[in-house]
Amino acid sequence: MLQHYRRFAAYNAWANALVYTAAAELSDEEYRRDLGAFFPSVHATLNHVLYADGVWMTRFAGKDTGPVQLDTILFDDFTALRASRQAMDEKIIGFIDGLDSVEGTFSYQRGNPPKTYTDRLGTTLAHFFNHQTHHRGQVHMMLTVLGQPSLALDMIYFLRTAEARALDNA
Repeated sequence: MLQHYRRFAAYNAWANALVYTAAAELSDEEYRRDLGAFFPSVHATLNHVLYADGVWMTRFAGKDTGPVQLDTILFDDFTALRASRQAMDEKIIGFIDGLDSVEGTFSYQRGNPPKTYTDRLGTTLAHFFNHQTHHRGQVHMMLTVLGQPSLALDMIYFLRTAEARALDNA
């Protein structure tokens, strides 16, 4: 299972790079346009995914997140957001690479007032990567509505890359 999650971490970085490259082609008005998604714009959704990734990485590290506000805008500037996304993707890859196993549990607090939850690491990692994929799909839809070419984000396309094939030999 650990190799499975290494693939997901690498896929996540690959897919994010494609999405951010497409988003960079938008005008500022398009990037911020309310398109009716849960996090209404490309800007808001990309910020949400980065924010949520930070929350989960903090929890995985056994640290307290404090209050969580899922619609937080971490970066108003796209260039800064993109750089932080790349750094987060590297951090996620490093975290997964540093694991000896995805077995076992971990505990964290959430809510107001805080309540302690204990979850299985492997299934929570599945949620973590699925959450990213879910919102990338929303951004993909927004990009196509805004006239950008449809992106080939399916994992099978990543698995055909040299980067993914190298993971099979690691």
